[in-house]
Amino acid sequence: MRADVPDVADGGWQVPAAELRQLGARRNRYCIAVFVLNEGERLHRQLAKMVPYTEAVDVVVADGGSSDGAIEDERLRGHGVTAVLVKQGPGRLGAQMRMAFAYALRSGYQGVLTIDGNDKDDPAAIPSFVDALDRGVDHVQGSRFVPGGRAVRTPWSRWLGIRWIHAPRLSRAAGFRYTDTTNGFRAYSRRFLLDPRVAPFRDVFSSYALHYYLAVRAGELGYRIAELPVTRSYPAKGPTPTKITPLRGNLEVLRTLAAVCRHEFDPPDDGGSTVGASGVRAGS
Repeated sequence: MRADVPDVADGGWQVPAAELRQLGARRNRYCIAVFVLNEGERLHRQLAKMVPYTEAVDVVVADGGSSDGAIEDERLRGHGVTAVLVKQGPGRLGAQMRMAFAYALRSGYQGVLTIDGNDKDDPAAIPSFVDALDRGVDHVQGSRFVPGGRAVRTPWSRWLGIRWIHAPRLSRAAGFRYTDTTNGFRAYSRRFLLDPRVAPFRDVFSSYALHYYLAVRAGELGYRIAELPVTRSYPAKGPTPTKITPLRGNLEVLRTLAAVCRHEFDPPDDGGSTVGASGVRAGS
């Protein structure tokens, strides 16, 4: 069963210090957090593709401390961005996520979509994610490997790692069959993020663990899960847009995956027993 959660929670949250630049008023029930760190023009190509969907979601840029000048206010206003958060405290992706989630919940949004700001993801799936949240889904995982999804020029090492290591291990831990567990195009309901048995606002979530942990915790606690088709494209030329280095970065990912599957990130007191996942597939 789901725990009762408050409408607003702000006590005891561990959230990195951040600068907030509010560029526009909240207009929608949901926002989409765009995670970025020195992506330059890739960010602006991504945001330009998202403009048609700003009637469905408010766009929040969650910057990890870029030094490339790409998050200048006027350019972001031109893409319909509602707010910019610039992380000033320590931590990497997990800290950016906590920063964005705290902003979204305190601003009254009923759910948060997430997407990378490196122009690999097609935002055309945003309406289907919003529809899933409206239907009561609590954790939406975008997948290039389910029917309707597209994996464009995915490096073979990534394909093998996801399909044969990452997704199977995380699926076993969650009790729900995921297919694309490193894909950052996701969505979370307000009630899920506010559940004290989830407790995402902890400093232990500094790097990649929070994405993986939320996927597992949603299944453990019986929240509604859906995998929906998305398109993720890698560039035909030039380096792969990623912050994960080939050796050290991938080893860190595997260590983090193992720790999440061993439940090392669960809250000290989760407030009750867990139940099996209530999962739904695309189109259900």
